[in-house]
Order: sequence, then C-alpha cells, then structure tokens
Amino acid sequence: QVQLVESGGGLVQPGGSLRLSCAASGSIFRVASMGWYRQAPGKQRELVASITSGGSIYYADSVKGRFTISRDNAKNTVYLQMNSLKPEDTAVYYCNTYPARADSWGQGTQVTVSS
Repeated sequence: QVQLVESGGGLVQPGGSLRLSCAASGSIFRVASMGWYRQAPGKQRELVASITSGGSIYYADSVKGRFTISRDNAKNTVYLQMNSLKPEDTAVYYCNTYPARADSWGQGTQVTVSS
C-alpha cells in the first residue's frame, strides 16, 4: 500500500498560481507512475497529469500549457505547479499512482479559484 499526503491548496484569484505537493510513503514510489487527479463538485474525478518513473509526462487538454508535474524520487514527492488558474480549476486535488490504486486515495487538498 502507498500512503499519500497532499498539501499546498488554497484560495487564489483567477490568473494566480499554486504549487501542490504529494508526499508518498512506501518503496513503490520510485518505480511507480504517479498522477494528479481532481474532483469538482458534482463531477467525476479526472486525471489532470501523470508522470512515469522515467519522466514521461501526460497532461489533460484542459491544463496543458498551464500546469507542470514533476517528481523528486529522493524525497518521495510529486509536485503540481499550477499557473494561470481559472475558476474551472476549482476542485479537490488528489495524488495517486497511475493507474490509481483504490486503497491509496488520500484526503486531497482543496483548490479554489475565485475573485
């Protein structure tokens, strides 16, 4: 089992930036693909970005060019830099492996984009 703790969310104005962090426990982290997911009120959870152990990256079209995913294997941490935030980015953001492990969802971190 991988234990994951997200942090870094908050309230930000449109056009602002936030950096999310996800600290992972467990030896699987270094070989696992990791993903950032989000769930907005009334919507299904969706994959925002993923990164393989080798550094290959995927972004959802809705965040491409604005979000950057990265990982530090020495710190067992994955990051999501979010720039040019929009109100539609408002959601609870989660990290998990990719594909996601059902037993590894954390509490998530709330991101609210509003003026």
